[in-house]
Amino acid sequence: MFRKIVIMLIKGYQRGISSRRPYRVCRYEPTCSQYMLEAVQRFGLKGVLMGSARILRCHPWAHGGFDPVPDHFTIRRTHHRQG
Repeated sequence: MFRKIVIMLIKGYQRGISSRRPYRVCRYEPTCSQYMLEAVQRFGLKGVLMGSARILRCHPWAHGGFDPVPDHFTIRRTHHRQG
């Protein structure tokens, strides 16, 4: 039940707020909301922690880049090479 509610809130944000912005805000790929969505689908409550840590890493001085949801629970950035 918790997972469904959180997923509905994230999708509502993506449709109602994020999609209406005239420019891209997130410095990461996938976006922070998509990261949170995937993390919650995989890890439930732990996914909320992972997504929250990701949002805290997304600031004007962040390097950004490709940072997918890892296969195991962690709140640290996963370093992957794109290419």
